[in-house]
Amino acid sequence: MTSVTLSEPTTGPDVRRGLQGVGLIVAGVSSLQFGAGLAATLFPQVGPLGVVTLRLLAAGVALLIAGRPRIKGRSAAAWRTLLIFGVITACMNASLYVAIERLPLGAAITFEFLGPLTLALALSRRWLDVLWAAFAGAGVLLLAEGMHDLDLVGVAFALVAAACWAGYIVLNRRLGGAASGGVADLALAVAFAGVLVAPLGLVQGGAQLLNPHVLVLGVLVGVLSSAVPYSFDLLALRRLSARVFGVLCSVHPAVAALAGLVVLGQHLSVTQWLAIGLVIAASAGVTLTARS
Repeated sequence: MTSVTLSEPTTGPDVRRGLQGVGLIVAGVSSLQFGAGLAATLFPQVGPLGVVTLRLLAAGVALLIAGRPRIKGRSAAAWRTLLIFGVITACMNASLYVAIERLPLGAAITFEFLGPLTLALALSRRWLDVLWAAFAGAGVLLLAEGMHDLDLVGVAFALVAAACWAGYIVLNRRLGGAASGGVADLALAVAFAGVLVAPLGLVQGGAQLLNPHVLVLGVLVGVLSSAVPYSFDLLALRRLSARVFGVLCSVHPAVAALAGLVVLGQHLSVTQWLAIGLVIAASAGVTLTARS
């Protein structure tokens, strides 16, 4: 297994590190979206907030074991960043799962993707980046086309998740910086997010949260949808700029639509398959033209 040093600074052009970052994002996105599909199968038993509680607590425990964070010696500013990140993480996950309960998985992620897409446009410094972001935006629009009778409450929650996702990218880059504790900081933030959501999850899920079947699947969802992608995102952001990271996240709607098809039986139209092609083209384009 190749070891990764989070504290290593990024200096000069490095194609290998860039490709590593792309690979980490693709693996993290796939894990997250198929984990979300698995999570949706638990909604009838414990509700979306119950699943989020299991997901974040399981991920928090896994990351705490892996990161072994240091509690003493942190500055007030460091604790403030961690707490804000925890609040954003809790809000993002809870809002998204409520949206997934009301919308098809591909549609919910499409709306949520507006967050990183907007961030990518805001951080763009070259016209070519705007072009790739436009490709991704066209794919998002096509993926949502033809979906009638959308649940407006679900859309609203997905847009809240979108805003949180943009904040998550910015703060996660700060956690992944050379001077930070990396995974250790991430572990504390995710654990705090789990504690924040837990009261709502207990109210909605009740005793069913202790059902062995639910617990096992909940832990699996936590690993797939939180521990793996959060860690991979943090590592990827040490290799790619937040601008490139945001555009590469265009694969989220495509992978979510595929996960909805495979896990939940949510079929795609020809227009939506075209949308997948556009977002993949955008991701490939920004990967090929990105500067280190």
